[in-house]
Amino acid sequence: MDYYDIFISVLSSTIRLSIPLIFTALAGLFSERAGIFDIGLEGKMLGSAFAAACVAYLTDSAWLGLGAGIICSVALSLVHGFASITNRGNQIISGVAINFFVAGITIVLGGAWFGQGGRTPQLAQEARFAPIVLPGADAIRGVPLIGSLYANVISGNNVLTYLAFLAVPLSWWILYRTRFGLRLRAVGENPGAVDTAGISVSWLRYRAVMCAGILCGFSGTYLAIAQSAAFIKDMSAGKGYIALAALVFAKWKPVPVMFACLLFGFLDALANFMQGKQVPLIGEVPVQIFQALPYILTCILLAGFIGVAIPPKAGGVPYTKER
Repeated sequence: MDYYDIFISVLSSTIRLSIPLIFTALAGLFSERAGIFDIGLEGKMLGSAFAAACVAYLTDSAWLGLGAGIICSVALSLVHGFASITNRGNQIISGVAINFFVAGITIVLGGAWFGQGGRTPQLAQEARFAPIVLPGADAIRGVPLIGSLYANVISGNNVLTYLAFLAVPLSWWILYRTRFGLRLRAVGENPGAVDTAGISVSWLRYRAVMCAGILCGFSGTYLAIAQSAAFIKDMSAGKGYIALAALVFAKWKPVPVMFACLLFGFLDALANFMQGKQVPLIGEVPVQIFQALPYILTCILLAGFIGVAIPPKAGGVPYTKER
């Protein structure tokens, strides 16, 4: 395998590993732009993965699985909204509680329903999102440089992969070019001014957390029935927290969020590729070092190389209407 083939292999793996991060980071973007910290992204991703795998297995339909994943994630978002918006509870505690609850209930229900130690049965091919071969992929596969790039990286991905990259400009347009986006950003900065204008702060924030739930539903579904062929306990494996790190790294902006997630995906792909490989003058490097690189890099960059990441001013603060 020459260097270009290695590059194509790592790039393809980077895209596949970045998709759940992109969906989840965009989910956090909507929530936190409205002033609601969402530590529960991890739990919503895991819950939607479980729901999607269960329904896809029972119905042999990937689209019904996607619907179930979105419904489950939105329901968890509404629980978070009820605790932190309606009851003005601590948003961090509410999110952590969702993570703990989902991590436990998925194992209990998986064991009770399927008897496979907290996982779901293997999905049939029709119950998963299959790769899509784009027009001309096979015809230009042999063309130097661009043929392999188009056939193996751009083509051959499932529909959720393309939706993830489509969600980035769509999120930018919603946040910066629509009335809803303007109000959502305003409520994250100064909810009192929004309330004075006669706009419901609570309803705006509920809509923001529902948007977050929808995007987390896509993320969890991708994990269970696109990237994998079953639900496995704790399969989110901290991706919700990595997405939060990418969100802070990107300073709560949609396009930088995508590139931050691609960077994290690249480091994850590099860690997988370097398992058992010899590094010149060093020898075999423990794979844990590569797995720690995303966190190390985030700490270094946030320490001073990209400036101060300033969150929305009203983030994490329950809004109490002044009388």
